[in-house]
Amino acid sequence: MKVSDVIGIDVSKLTIDVRIHVDQRYGQFENSKKGFDKMCHWVFKNNPTPKEEILFIFEHTGLYSYNLAVYLNRQGIPFHMAPGLEIKRSLGISRGKDDKIDATKIAKYAYRLRDEIIPYKLPSQELENLKRLFSLRNRLVKQRAGFKASLKEQKRVYRVKDNTILLGVQEKMIKYLTKQINTIQEEIYGIIKSNDKLLKQYNLITSITSIGPQTALSMIVLTTGFTKFKNWRKFASFSGIAPFPHRSGTSIKGKTKVSHLANKKIKSLLNLCAINAIQYNLEMKLYYKRRSAEGKHPYSTINAIRNKLLARIFAVVQREQPYVNFLKFAA
Repeated sequence: MKVSDVIGIDVSKLTIDVRIHVDQRYGQFENSKKGFDKMCHWVFKNNPTPKEEILFIFEHTGLYSYNLAVYLNRQGIPFHMAPGLEIKRSLGISRGKDDKIDATKIAKYAYRLRDEIIPYKLPSQELENLKRLFSLRNRLVKQRAGFKASLKEQKRVYRVKDNTILLGVQEKMIKYLTKQINTIQEEIYGIIKSNDKLLKQYNLITSITSIGPQTALSMIVLTTGFTKFKNWRKFASFSGIAPFPHRSGTSIKGKTKVSHLANKKIKSLLNLCAINAIQYNLEMKLYYKRRSAEGKHPYSTINAIRNKLLARIFAVVQREQPYVNFLKFAA
């Protein structure tokens, strides 16, 4: 897509601040369909650039930016949703905060990278629903874990018969949360089963030894059905398991490490899969023993196994063939 001008939009709960980059016109509109109509009319009226060469860009702010993305997608208007951290770090030091200035910064960021930015495509409704349900499930699981931890400690310290309400309410909350988690889980599996493509991806991923249902679902959601990342290495960087060097000149010679900028949830799941693979996958068990005999650090080997598993996940989905463990056929 040829981009001749960009429209930077700062999205908030009730309003959107809009900046046309080339002539620096500014406008503010409601964060609603009516406001979006007025914004598009204002942009195209005050911009001589052909519509197909104008790119709208805004931060991915979840609920607040969702309706704008849906509107632009239905109107066939090219747009891109960029991570806020990426925009912030690309523009250097900033002092203070103002929506009007933020819209200007977003437009400036996009204009600089206009030859590299790819217009965003909204995922299917099934994937959107899957993403929301999965996010809600994770929140409920986290809350249940908190109740379980506090209840365990309180039972250890307090006398049960003197604290029936304190302990009983928490036990009921744990049961209720478990029930709701199971309900959401059933709905998630219902969405997967109703979509042939998602079901096939799910079955392909779980065909890999040590990859469980939750990891498979997380991979489908985070990769938007394996359309968001070009290859497994990009996703390894996103999930925080890709090793990066740490050296400069002759004085700084640090160890190669993974980055703390990561999706900690999928990183944790891949870590559990790697530990499980070492115990139950003969190939990974032999690999771990060989690396240990060579004096490699255990964590380094576990991270290598995480990357191997991730590469296999992308491979089976891209080839549309289930994983075959050739080692079991060896003599």
